Amino acid sequence: MEDKFDYTKAMAELEEIRKRVEDPRTSLDDIGQLVSRSKQLIGQCRDYLRSVRDSIDGGQTDADGLPL
Repeated sequence: MEDKFDYTKAMAELEEIRKRVEDPRTSLDDIGQLVSRSKQLIGQCRDYLRSVRDSIDGGQTDADGLPL
């Protein structure tokens, strides 16, 4: 069973990743893993926000993919 995506938790995790990346004690190897995880989370957040937008506006977009 797939867990339901939690936007709030994803944003909190992104904030923690930001803090760790900015910490000078974080190794470059760890930063690489954190950046990879942040890309995954950002993709999930974008997908979630698009689905919310689509459910609100019925998915209607112009030729450029922008909401009408």
